Amino acid sequence: MNPPRLTISDDDYPELEAVAAIQRGLHTFNQEMGGPYDREPVTVLARDEDDVVKGGLLGLTYWNWLFIDWLWLSREVRGQGLGTDLLSRAEAVARARGCTDAYTDTFSFTAANFWKRNGWIEAGRLDGMPPGHARIWYRKTL
Repeated sequence: MNPPRLTISDDDYPELEAVAAIQRGLHTFNQEMGGPYDREPVTVLARDEDDVVKGGLLGLTYWNWLFIDWLWLSREVRGQGLGTDLLSRAEAVARARGCTDAYTDTFSFTAANFWKRNGWIEAGRLDGMPPGHARIWYRKTL
């Protein structure tokens, strides 16, 4: 049986269905190889008295891991321990879900020492991304 003839093209603005097909295909393959994801979001927010979000953490738990995708604090609330509070809460959520490990990535210009102070260790680095800086992966055993 001959494989189907395919056309390869660039697409700066792909249709949502094309993006979804790629995502579904990769998710299906990953679960066939690694087992069910049981993916659940982790969202921890810090709001002021007017209910305005001043910081937060967005992540996922799956395969007994916590992945932290985003951790952000507005300038006026940085340096007060709020990041550690958000991180601790996310780690507690992950432990309650049975997670044993966690990972994230960040840039060298975004408070890389924050992760080390909170017990995370460097697991990988791409120097020169962006130029003059590095992209750093951290992990932690929960």
